[in-house]
Amino acid sequence: MSLSSQKPYIIAADLGTTSAKTLVIDRDGRVLASHSVEYPMYTPRPDMAEQDPDEIFAALLTSVQAVIAKARILPSQILCVSFSSAMHSLIAVDRELNLLTPNIIWADNRSVGYVKVLNEQLDGHQIYMNTGTPIHPMSPLLKLMWLRDNQPDVFEHAHKFIGIKEYIFAKLFGQYVIDYSIASTTGLFNLRKLDWDEQAMKACGVRREQLPDPVSTTHHLAGMKQQYAQAMGLHADTPFVLGAADGVLANLGVGAFEEGIYAVTIGTSGAVRGVVREPITDPKGRLFCYALKEDFWVVGGAINNGGIMFRWVRDQLATAEAEEGRRRGLDPYDYLTSIAEEVAAGSDGLIFLPLLAGERAPYWNANARGVFFGLSLYHQKKHMIRAVMEGVMYRIQSVLSALEELSGPTKEIRASGGFARSSFWLQMMSDVTGSSVVVPNTIESSGLGAAQLGLLAMGEIKDFSVVHDWMQVQHNYSANQEHFELYKQLTGIYGRVYHQLKDEFESIAAFQHAHTK
Repeated sequence: MSLSSQKPYIIAADLGTTSAKTLVIDRDGRVLASHSVEYPMYTPRPDMAEQDPDEIFAALLTSVQAVIAKARILPSQILCVSFSSAMHSLIAVDRELNLLTPNIIWADNRSVGYVKVLNEQLDGHQIYMNTGTPIHPMSPLLKLMWLRDNQPDVFEHAHKFIGIKEYIFAKLFGQYVIDYSIASTTGLFNLRKLDWDEQAMKACGVRREQLPDPVSTTHHLAGMKQQYAQAMGLHADTPFVLGAADGVLANLGVGAFEEGIYAVTIGTSGAVRGVVREPITDPKGRLFCYALKEDFWVVGGAINNGGIMFRWVRDQLATAEAEEGRRRGLDPYDYLTSIAEEVAAGSDGLIFLPLLAGERAPYWNANARGVFFGLSLYHQKKHMIRAVMEGVMYRIQSVLSALEELSGPTKEIRASGGFARSSFWLQMMSDVTGSSVVVPNTIESSGLGAAQLGLLAMGEIKDFSVVHDWMQVQHNYSANQEHFELYKQLTGIYGRVYHQLKDEFESIAAFQHAHTK
């Protein structure tokens, strides 16, 4: 009996911002079961975003055990567990793996002051060109600079500086390893040398031995601690594939790795990504470049303000409408969408800059703030709801334009993430970008990418051509040309408004920081 028939299943473990989600996937790319366990985010100050690494670890153990039970499979049938993970996290630990800090996540902005320090005093642009990680407080490089200056005792006593996936692997296997993909999102990793960057380490005062060992994304470990194997319902010798960053794997999962095919993912945040065969960086510093394999690099930009903007609308702007939707037995988001559909494309000239959480690509401005522009007595709440949704699409278009400059025009957009459930959002994206938008038959793109990488790691496939068999088109959206021309005018205004307010964003952010308790 072949190994394939003995072990037909892969578990994909996706460590996201809000939950640990696990999938059981067979060799034909079918998701047989899924389970997620949520965990909280803590904001002790307005500019902080933290999580408890042990809560995430516990969520992973529970989720793996639950998904195996749901799928009704045996531990002996599992080929491997392959990982996808959120990027840019930072944890300091001592020699016994005790936590010295919480998990400081991508949304944390406490190190915003170090953007200027790095760019003006330490040749931040060259560090970006070496590492592919834009200079922004999301970057562990800047978080380390903040930690060094603001918590010197913690910094001095840290044995290792790691991210959430490295913490989990250290707990399971007692080894400090980091895959090339997550390493390439730290701001500390030289893309062309596939090793830690001397200039970046010097900038934050970290020594090489304080960082985990970089390894390929197909690197796998076995022989986990028995107590954790039992908690997950796995054999201790089940291979665990390190895997890669969630955004990189999302491209693989939707088959967006050919020229001109770009992936757009919108969940809490969002991203636009394309694939190149060797590392490239943007001379204007607008885009990231992250690794999957030595000949597979993902270039693009992430936005802070994706689906979280719609949640803000639900919770702050349209609470009565959301409650009315619930009273009618409808999902609040679906009801709010139906309200937005009452308004014509362009929201009758109302533009929203959805920058409530600062912003990453292409501006990389943590001080950016939200703005309604063009608001008049004519506009109603339904205009504001639609304008917020359109504002998220303007964000996507601004990143897509920068990506096209670097890697060529758009042929097709592959959409995934929570927003891909909404035909209204998807048609709006097609209208704003002027491009065909394709929705694959699954929205579990990062998990599918992790499963494919797991098959490659275990020697079961030679390349990613299997992706084409796994991905089937569920929906296809074409741009309404009249709407496209209208949105082209509005995106131009949107961009000019941002640049005219850029200095004032810094002023109001400083005021808020000084007066917010």
